This record gives sequence, structure tokens and C-alpha cells, in this order.
Amino acid sequence: MNPTIGIIGGSGLYDMAELSDREERHVSTPFGEPSGPYVLATLRGRRVAFLARHGAGHRLMPSELNYRANIYGFKALGVERILSASAVGSLKHEYKPLDILVPDQFFDRTKGRLSTFFGRGIVAHIAFAHPVCGELSALAADCAESMGATVHRGGTYVNMEGPQFSTLAESRLYRAWGMDVIGMTNLQEAKLAREAEMCYSTLALITDYDCWHPDHDSVTVDLIVANLTQNAVTAQRTIAAAVERLGGPRTCACKDALATAIITRPDAMPEALKQELELLIGKYVR
Repeated sequence: MNPTIGIIGGSGLYDMAELSDREERHVSTPFGEPSGPYVLATLRGRRVAFLARHGAGHRLMPSELNYRANIYGFKALGVERILSASAVGSLKHEYKPLDILVPDQFFDRTKGRLSTFFGRGIVAHIAFAHPVCGELSALAADCAESMGATVHRGGTYVNMEGPQFSTLAESRLYRAWGMDVIGMTNLQEAKLAREAEMCYSTLALITDYDCWHPDHDSVTVDLIVANLTQNAVTAQRTIAAAVERLGGPRTCACKDALATAIITRPDAMPEALKQELELLIGKYVR
């Protein structure tokens, strides 16, 4: 049975102990190699595909990730919904370390990362006003609360380039703008999942206050890892609970995101590229 649910594990979440009947699957894509093999497994009676975002041993920086290959690989496996988890810094007093925020908006501060499957002769413009799946995000928040976590529903995730943490000036600016949390990876995943017509939601696991806070003016990996260890346990339980409750046909707009997005005339598309993107555009372009 093909997995219909994908799980992306971020910093501190490189595996899930509850996964059973495991099988490693290497997926080749037109966009290169994903971060590593996908682990196809059973979780709470459902088949899922798990991918460690940064590779085995955390080898890949956020700017080195092949986001296109990672998301395309999930699509090739038959995944329809993606739940991700990632470490973030808080930009507000009320969002404390070990809390979980389920963002509903993103703000891009990256520098030219590849975050579309299109170009080279086929152009598509997806609607992205609401960048995560509302239904999947609500379920993720419900499940996190049921695990006893302090959960914040909605908020803006600033996606910075990294790998360095923020300067104090940057951190203060993001706070002045009203941003909520800061991380390095999720925006590109959300864009590509939408282009691939997959639902996407993320658990933003707060590890620190970023450097704006007088007690956190020097964010360290040791501090983050200590909180990640606790957050990872909650994230695993939350994702497992969400997987158990997921099922049935999707009713959200994510499933038809490309229906009105492809602007290039079919007769103007390079034939080789049409074949390459068949998995994504085949139901709209013949």
C-alpha cells in the first residue's frame, strides 16, 4: 500500500520510534536526489513516508537542501498530506521555549533558493495567500493540545537564510514588524507542496527566544539541542495522533492548486519538459 501521509522531521527529529514495518525507499527525481532515503512504515495503522530533512546525522544546511527533490519524492510515492516539524526561535515574550506554534503565514528572507518546479518553458502561478492547509493545521494544533503542549494557533514564520542565527538588529526588526517565530526551512516546502497539490502544515517547535531577549542574546546550539530533545517527544506523539485521525478524501483547495495556475499554452510547452512534469501537470495538460 502506498503512503498517503508524509512526515518531514527537522532538527532533533531524525526518526520516529513508533514506526513499524519499515522499508527504505530511494527515490530519484528530475530535480536531483532528496535528503536521503524515505522510510516507508506503518504508524497507528496507516502507511506513511518519513524523511529526515537534513539527512542522516544532520549533514545538510538549510541552504543546501534540495527542497524540490524532497517534495517531488513525496509526490512520487503517492503522498497527499505532509506534516512537518522544525525548530524555531520565538520573537514574542508570550511564545515560550517548549511551546508549539502552528503558523498560518510566512515571510521570506532567503536569497534565491529554488522553490518552484516550473520555469524552463512552463510557467505556473499558484495562489499562495494562505500558504498552509487550514484543515491539516487545525488538526495538528488539536493533536498537540491533546498531548498537553502549549499551542499557539496561527502566526507568521520568518524564513531566514542561515546558517548563522540573527543579528540583534535583525531580531529587533522582525519583532517590530510583528513576526512571531523565526526558522530556516519551511517556506520552500510549503510553496512546493502547494505546487504539487499536497496539503502542508508544520509544527514550529520553539527552542529559544532568539537574540532579542536579554536572557538569550547568545543563542547556542547546546541550548537549542536541550530543548529540541523535549520538543521531539511531543512532536512525535502529536504527529502520530494526527496520522491516526487523518483519512478520507480531501475537501480543501490544496488538491486543485494547479487547476487555474498554469499559464503557458500546451502547444508552446517543450515536449520533454511536459513529460518530465507529467506527475504534476498531467491531469491538466495533454
